[in-house]
Amino acid sequence: MKGKIALVTGGTGGIGSAICRYLHQNGAIVAANFHNGGNDERAKEWQQVQKSEDYDFQIYYGDVSNYDSAGKLVQEVESELGPLDILINCAGITRDKTLKKMALEDWDDVLSINLDSVFNVTKHAIEGMLKKQYGRIVCVSSINGQKGQFGQANYAAAKAGMHGFTKALALEVAKNGITVNTVSPGYVNTPMVQKVPNEILDKIISAIPVGRLAEPEEIARMVGFLATKDAGFITGANFAINGGQHMY
Repeated sequence: MKGKIALVTGGTGGIGSAICRYLHQNGAIVAANFHNGGNDERAKEWQQVQKSEDYDFQIYYGDVSNYDSAGKLVQEVESELGPLDILINCAGITRDKTLKKMALEDWDDVLSINLDSVFNVTKHAIEGMLKKQYGRIVCVSSINGQKGQFGQANYAAAKAGMHGFTKALALEVAKNGITVNTVSPGYVNTPMVQKVPNEILDKIISAIPVGRLAEPEEIARMVGFLATKDAGFITGANFAINGGQHMY
């Protein structure tokens, strides 16, 4: 993927960072999207940390839950770096509550950031890919989009919806040299998961047949492969990376 232009939404997060690093290692020019409530300083600090480890990323603000903001994000990346070859839809949040306690805002926030964002960014990125007759789109979903999870009606619905989007779009653009796939991680050793109380984390790990959490780099390697030219015959597929926790 040497010289390919890649945009990673949620690029400064735990899994997003690993994806950015893997793509960079394999020669891509990487644009990392951030939101952070518009906190540029946090994003710049992240960028500097990455640069100190020889990962040179461009960072771009964008509220991917907003259609116009997503459009501006893609426009800025393409005007500065060139038309996108690779899009990784990785932005996501959780607002876990049982449905009885879930407010409309909890539902709307998760659906807009986790699912609407996929439409918002892809809609603006697909035109350039169609023009060049080449593209790689990967959506980062979740094990809970397949098996469900107590207290995550919003999150599970959004993550399941991502793969529905993947399959439909894959059919539309298959003849244009564009592939669209989903990767569904299980529990990953990210800063967010590390904040889970030990007793709860122990229960989670005990339910994973391989006996551990995934490392972000393991997710990144699968995403990275799907973003290569070599993966041109793979489209509309969902790849479960969950240590055997959910098989289907």
